[in-house]
Order: sequence, then C-alpha cells, then structure tokens
Amino acid sequence: MRHLLSSADLEPDDVTAILDLAEEMADVQHRSIKKLPALRGRTVVNLFFEDSTRTRSSFEIAGKWLSADVINISAKGSSVSKGESLRDTVLTVAAMGVDALVIRHMTSGAPQQVTGWIDAHVVNAGDGTHEHPTQALLDAFTLRRHFGGDTGSFANRRIAIVGDITHSRVARSNVLLLKKLGALPVLVAPPTLMPSGVDSWDCEVSADLDAVLGGVDAVMMLRVQRERMSGGYFPTPREYTIGYGLTRDRLTALKPGTAICHPGPMNRGLEISADAADAANSLVLDQVTAGVAVRMSVLYQLLGGEDES
Repeated sequence: MRHLLSSADLEPDDVTAILDLAEEMADVQHRSIKKLPALRGRTVVNLFFEDSTRTRSSFEIAGKWLSADVINISAKGSSVSKGESLRDTVLTVAAMGVDALVIRHMTSGAPQQVTGWIDAHVVNAGDGTHEHPTQALLDAFTLRRHFGGDTGSFANRRIAIVGDITHSRVARSNVLLLKKLGALPVLVAPPTLMPSGVDSWDCEVSADLDAVLGGVDAVMMLRVQRERMSGGYFPTPREYTIGYGLTRDRLTALKPGTAICHPGPMNRGLEISADAADAANSLVLDQVTAGVAVRMSVLYQLLGGEDES
C-alpha cells in the first residue's frame, strides 16, 4: 500500500489485514508503557487545514506510540495564513525529509493532488465532502468487535447511516467499505440532505427513519454540518430532530443490542439525544479508542515494511 486516499482503494483482504493488525495494536493501549519501536526513525507530519480533535489527536498518538517523530502543522499557525498555496506548503514540508503526510483539507481531491507533488506516503484524513477512509476503518473495527470479532460477521448486516449525507465524507467512505465487507448500508436523510447521484451508490436509500430503525443491526448518526450549509436544508433544528434525530422515544424502536455509532463531534439534542449517546449499546467512545489502534495499523502498513537504509 503506497497511499490511503479512499475506501475504494482497499480490497477486502486489505481491510481484513488492517483490522487484524489493529487488534494487535489495541493491546498497546492497555500497557503501562505504550510504545513500540516499529517506526523509529520515521517522520510523520499531520497537516490539517481544518479543525479536528479526534482525528488529529489519534494520528499523533498513533505515530508516537509507534516511535515515529510526529509534527503537527495547522493552517492557522503556518504560512498558509499568509497566503501560501497548498502546493508550496506541501513541497516545503516534503523538502524536510518526511516519510508520511497525513492531510485534512477543505477541498475534495486535495490529498490525491498532493500525491503527484511529493514522494512521501499520503493519508487522507478527510477531504471536503469526499472521503475519510480511516474513519470508515475505525467504524468497521468497532462494529466487527460488536458483531463477533471477525470480518465475516458483517455479512447481510443492515447498517443505517442517518443524517447529513450530502456534506458527509464519512458516509461515502463507510458505504464503500461496508459493501466490501458484505454489509447492507442504508442511507437515511431528508431529500434536501441526500446528495445528487445517490442512486448510483449501490445501497438502500430512505427518507423515513422510523420505517428503517427496527430492522437494522447498527445505526450511525451523522453530524449536521451547519458550517457547510448556505441555505435552508430543513425548516428548524427542532423539526430536524423530530424527523431524523435519534431521540429517547426512538431508542425503543431499536432491536436489542443494536449498535449506536457517531463519528463525532456530536450535536447533542439535534441529531442524537443524550439518552442515545450515553446508552449501554452506544459505541461512540469505543470508536474514539479504535481510532488510535486503526491509525497505528495504517501507519505501520505504509511505513513499517520499508528498508531503513
């Protein structure tokens, strides 16, 4: 694996290999000394042009626990704020001899473009409204544990992805990845938040959350990305919650043991209630924990097998 830009780049065997290695990496989190020498001497740069808590922190921890030298660069604290272009920023960073570049950018396709400019490995940590492959991998890791511990346990599992599909890079990556694992993703959103061309996504689509909830094995609530909305996608927040929020009342419609997921950050009281976020079958914090192990696995897959000479 040279780069990780999209869930579409991964074959089912690649996904299994990443998740299996992540299981081993997860053991490091329970050690008193959380350190492996696997990437000693490697340099990983996290280049984030958008705000992030979970993704940036977990990539940083993942790199450090693998003994890599990790450098964080944000747009607000770099020459980007002075008008420097993406290309010049990336070339400047690469000229310092980095081995991998983890990039989050507000423009769809930016990580793909970067691979044509530098020789370092590139990991897409979220590009515009396009994709977020490591989030899909950590979601799969979390659900695999919930379903029984192996990739085959996804077969014919119905997984509802609910909310702001139009602006969600997480939804796109998850649909691609879940299909590879044999799951049956179901996209649920109001028509105004369903992207054009969704019929070509090869998955079930519905505008009725209540009709879907009782027949799924997991429900993934998506954040309403109000910062990306320039128009009236729904009348009021309250009406959105009534139609598409995972409320206290809707919890009773779920089958026993149905997994509740959310990629974060959560808008409590909008797309998900506090009762749902903190329910016994909520895997929200498990997803955060899984993020470190999965990103350790991805970094090792990219850098661990290289000849140090």
